[in-house]
Amino acid sequence: MSEYRLGDKVVLPPYGVGVVAGIAQRSVAGSDKSYYQVDFPGTRSKAYVPVEAPQTTRLRRALSPDQVNEILALLREGRLPLPRQWAARHRKTTEILADGDPFRIATLAGQLRAWELEKGLPDLDRQALRRAMHLLAEEISQVMDISLDEARKLFEETVGESLN
Repeated sequence: MSEYRLGDKVVLPPYGVGVVAGIAQRSVAGSDKSYYQVDFPGTRSKAYVPVEAPQTTRLRRALSPDQVNEILALLREGRLPLPRQWAARHRKTTEILADGDPFRIATLAGQLRAWELEKGLPDLDRQALRRAMHLLAEEISQVMDISLDEARKLFEETVGESLN
């Protein structure tokens, strides 16, 4: 039985939220393999992910509406021990953003936001915070069927300030 079904909302880092459009058979190196066809709403982009090993591409289910409150709580209160040295911190933030785990991304954003309030952020950290907020807003807008602006407004209401 397939792990994903037609119509399931999924996330494929770094491409974002897509929808499983079906299973396609493709011939690769002389053997037929099954692939999930993932379509990305609002674009003509498609990705093909091996049915036998979707985890190799980091394909995962999109957040459920019930998980959104947990993400919002992490934006408000998430804390993460990040290296103080900027190069090591940049490597760590880049790894978290590329991994695509929304709970780790929200925790990272919570920590960076706290630092921003305490002492301000250097440019690379500010860029990482903006990227984290964009990735989360994109997924939450798809899950809750709201616009990106509405998702950002939800974040601002959650933390009580503008996140630009």
